[in-house]
Parts: sequence; structure tokens; C-alpha cells
Amino acid sequence: MSATRHIEEVFQSRPTLEGAGVRLRRAFGHAEVPRFDPFLMLDDFRGETPADYEAGFPWHPHRGMETITYMIEGSCEHGDSMGNRGVIGAGDVQWMTAGSGVIHQEMPAGEQSGRMGGFQLWANLPAVSKMMDARYRGVDACDMPVVEDGVAKVRIVAGRVGDVEGPVREVVIEPEYLDVTLMSDGAWLHPTTPGHTVFAYVVSGDVFFGEEDGGTRVPALSTALFTDGDTVVARSADADGVARGGEARFLLVSGRPLHEPIAWQGPIVMNTDEELRTAFRDYRDGTFARHGSRGGELSPRGE
Repeated sequence: MSATRHIEEVFQSRPTLEGAGVRLRRAFGHAEVPRFDPFLMLDDFRGETPADYEAGFPWHPHRGMETITYMIEGSCEHGDSMGNRGVIGAGDVQWMTAGSGVIHQEMPAGEQSGRMGGFQLWANLPAVSKMMDARYRGVDACDMPVVEDGVAKVRIVAGRVGDVEGPVREVVIEPEYLDVTLMSDGAWLHPTTPGHTVFAYVVSGDVFFGEEDGGTRVPALSTALFTDGDTVVARSADADGVARGGEARFLLVSGRPLHEPIAWQGPIVMNTDEELRTAFRDYRDGTFARHGSRGGELSPRGE
């Protein structure tokens, strides 16, 4: 018997200053741990003024987790201690597994009008994988399939919609990452794995989630955390909260929870305080990243 997921709670994103002075909105973060397990943080770093983002996120370390960067406007130049260099353009995804340690930088740039935008999601790694070798996956926009059914257009980063599977696979937490645009007032139904954590971040417009009384309205720049179940139901909604066919866009993300202790300080996410102390000592000593190291001040990204 099908069980529709309902909204457990809605979180309004909050303005935050990160990196070397990037103005962004944090959808959820340290204060919500462990409710989004295995996910740690989601940042919405869209902006229209270069001064709000051009300082970027200079060289900083990560250990024990994964960072997933999805650009929708402008670009972001990336470099890391593994030797990877490149530019993430609009529609591209960078899935970086920090594992035992990586040092990288991310420097956003706007398009001709100055607009720039994207999202960065942090996903935790289980204890047995925290010290795995670091790895980098860059996925171009042209390699991400798009599925349309008359109600919604869905770009698949990870996971599956019908018979179509996204390009990011073989990830420990079995994630699903979908970019969904609702195009009519019909209901869009998507199956989810019971027991997995599922949330939706509304990028633009308003969305009704659920079936009872037409669902619960979630406005733009808000995150809906769902109860357990095997189906998510979504409809577009206008500013009055009435489904009238207005276009709306949201990210739908899910993953297998880890149910493990979290010791988190800045860009390092481990299981114990002792592991945190070891990580910061390794960084100071220049032995943090197996594929090269760049010491210095830590970026405060994360809490």
C-alpha cells in the first residue's frame, strides 16, 4: 500500500556570510543536525551583484564528507590538491568526495549581466568511509538527462525517474538529486525509498507538497523535510497558495541515513572530537591531503 510523505517541518533559509565574504542563504546547517542525516548543509549562493560573491571560497580543507556543487547561472572555477582544475558552468555538477582529505578552492563568476547562482550540498560519509581516498567527479550539463511528462521537467543528477538514471552513481549514501520544474497544476508523483531522508528546497515559485487538503504550501527559499513514506506528491502554487498552474522549481534530494555520531567543526566532519583534533593537526603539519597540501588559515564555511 502506497504511503505519501507529508511535511514534518518547513525551514526558512537564512542569510549567511561565508568563504572570503560571499553572501548566500543557508537552507539548513549545523543547527539542524542530525535531522537531515546523512545531509549536513545546503547553501543557496545565487546573486546578482559581483561584490556579493566575487571574493569566493579560497583554499580550504575538507575531510570526512562530500561536497556537491550544482551551478544554474554563471560559473565557478575549481582547483584542488588532487590536481583537478576546471570551470563549472551553468547546469554542471561537481561531486567531490573529500574522504581522508582534500584542499580546494571555489571562485564564482557571473555571466555578462552579473548574475551567478548555484547550490552546494554537504553529505556526510559513514565512519568506515571517512578516510577513503579523495575523488572528484565533474558532470557536464549535457550529460544529465532531462525527463518531461507534461506536468514536470526533471533534470536528474543522481537517482532515477522512471527508466532514466542520472550520471552520478556508486555513492555510499545512495543519493537522489533531482532538479524539478513544475509546469502545470497537475500532481507530480515520485517514488522514494522508505527509510531514506527526503527533503525539497524550493528554488522559485511556491509548491504544494502532499495530498491532504491539497497539500502544504512551501514558499520559495524554504526547505521541506518529509516524514517517511514511499511517494512524494508535488503541485505548483501561486503566491496565494492556490494551485493554478504557475511554474515552480525545487530540488528534491534523498539519501540513506547513517545514524552515527557527528563531530563537526568548520570544513571537517568526523565522528569524534579526537578525530577532529587529528584532522586540524594534520592540516597545520602539512600532512592533511595525500595528493598534496596547501597550509594556511581555515575557511569558516560550515559551523
